[in-house]
Amino acid sequence: MTAPDAPKGVDVDKPSAARIYDWYLGGTQNWAVDREFGRRAEKLWPLIRPISRANRAFMNRVVRSALDAGIRQFLDLGSGVPTAGNVHEIVRERLPASVVYVDYEPVAAAHSRLILDREGATGWAGLVQRDIRAPEAIFADEITERLIDWSQPVCLLMITVLHFLGPDDHPGELVATYRDRLAPGSWLAVTHGTCRPDAPPERAAEVRAFVDAYRDTSNPAYLRSADEIRPWFGGWPLLEPGMSALPDWRPDDPVSALDAEVRPFAWGAVARKP
Repeated sequence: MTAPDAPKGVDVDKPSAARIYDWYLGGTQNWAVDREFGRRAEKLWPLIRPISRANRAFMNRVVRSALDAGIRQFLDLGSGVPTAGNVHEIVRERLPASVVYVDYEPVAAAHSRLILDREGATGWAGLVQRDIRAPEAIFADEITERLIDWSQPVCLLMITVLHFLGPDDHPGELVATYRDRLAPGSWLAVTHGTCRPDAPPERAAEVRAFVDAYRDTSNPAYLRSADEIRPWFGGWPLLEPGMSALPDWRPDDPVSALDAEVRPFAWGAVARKP
């Protein structure tokens, strides 16, 4: 595999969480060090690549559905490296529209800016390098102000990000701050890691070991039940089919056997602001 161009100042000798996730997704913005780390993680939890791709496929279907519903503004929190079927690639087919990516990690931000510039998308897509736990700073950022009109509907994407927020981050209050900013007709899309009671015992043990291994890192993860996640939508009506396993939210094709294996380990749902 040929290594992509490295953004200036980015260390490609150390693994990056954003580039590892890109590798999980089958993307090209990763180096040997990222792939080696990813392979070690995959040994711990063999479903990490399938569930990463199920998350991305869910997001893709949400974006297409939002475009079909007439929404033309997208705010993607914790976006990582915008490759392998990310929001701006889908939106490009339906311009005019705008996309704001948000990620605090310097590696993700540098790669994002390089990709958007190389693809000529900077007129309608941009990267805000801020922590999602600082919503007011995100709202006030010049890129957000240029690309998002809060008086019009926005599709707010919180994909594979909320399970990195612990109790001390008050995720319910944080999501409410974002919800309150959105105009009627806006969508809120969420995916979140879980471990349902119907998970095969050996798979459940793997995912819990995977999560436990990250407890002492800078990005600990938390598994939550549907009952814990549902209040974050603030009573907004969920779009059909409601809260579901990732492969079951408006699938394009019949669910494969591999996709079926990830069902017990993540919830996905989309709500519309009345």
